[in-house]
Amino acid sequence: MTNKVWFQTGIAIIITLLIIMLVIRVQVVFEPALTVVTTIFVPLLLGGLLYYITEPIQRLLERRGVGRLTSILAVFVIIILVLTALAMVIVPMVTQQVQNLISRAPAIQNDIQDLFNVILSYRDRLPIDPQQYVQDALDQGSQMLSNLASNAFTILTSTVSILITLILIPFFFFFMLKDHEKFIPSMVSPFSGTTKQFMTEMMYDVDRTLRAFIQGQMLVSFILCIILYIGYAIIGLDYALLLAIFALFMNLIPFIGPWVAFLPAALLAVIQDPILLLWVSGITLVAQQIESNLITPNVMGQTLKLHPLTVITVVLAAGNIAGFIGMLIAIPTYAVVKTIIQNIWRYRSNLRETMLAEANDAGAE
Repeated sequence: MTNKVWFQTGIAIIITLLIIMLVIRVQVVFEPALTVVTTIFVPLLLGGLLYYITEPIQRLLERRGVGRLTSILAVFVIIILVLTALAMVIVPMVTQQVQNLISRAPAIQNDIQDLFNVILSYRDRLPIDPQQYVQDALDQGSQMLSNLASNAFTILTSTVSILITLILIPFFFFFMLKDHEKFIPSMVSPFSGTTKQFMTEMMYDVDRTLRAFIQGQMLVSFILCIILYIGYAIIGLDYALLLAIFALFMNLIPFIGPWVAFLPAALLAVIQDPILLLWVSGITLVAQQIESNLITPNVMGQTLKLHPLTVITVVLAAGNIAGFIGMLIAIPTYAVVKTIIQNIWRYRSNLRETMLAEANDAGAE
């Protein structure tokens, strides 16, 4: 069993997660190194995300004879235009809905309290004490607010870190667009022979894996966002745009994200009109069926070949270790690790077959 590729893949993933957990547990020792890595890693990660999202546009322009620098400039102009359009159209609508939500917060709180009182009437039939559960949640919220007020210096430091990140992202993004063909050859240049060939093939496989996941998942999430917004708007659900944008980000987390996005929509539907809960549930179910049976197979295909149980396990484990960010990067990280292990396994198998063939040829002589 230990020779099976799935077993070795699982062991490698478990070891990787344990190493990450140990680093987090003893972060005092590694804090200086972690600070440097985080300062570079976050903008590099976001720059890479932008690269994979916009690379098809650059490739399309270059196929039509547009030069490299001109295509990069066009990509930056498109991004600026999209951000400007969002700032002019989407942001005011979202801001208005957020303001309305804040102004209605006391009324919503009263509605939630009424709903809570209804639940309390059945408390003897519940496996947990809902009052104690809510009180614990309120205590945790108060503690978070206290920590926020007492950590002004940390907030200031985080603001400076965010500014540095915002400066570095376009820098990394530009050079990824400009020199992306040179990255893999430069990384494998120290090697030679079959090792160099193996490293090259593995790097290109990793690139294809990341490209398939990021481009596919972003497109799927965007389409689902549009479907949900149209559905919510048709049934007259309050804060439809806000809920759809929240779903856009949650849908980046496979399997679990869509149901996390469903919870606030369901809660607001119950408060607005209980019958809307049925409509919201139906819209979510239809959207998920469209995504599972039409969008994902045609957009992403079977490139990653990840079992749903594996995805859920990896996402939950990563969320427990690194929170929401961990849940976002869990699946692409797992897919990359899986691709690397598969390439190593294939390389070892080919090397073993070559050595056996050479031994047989030598024996025949």
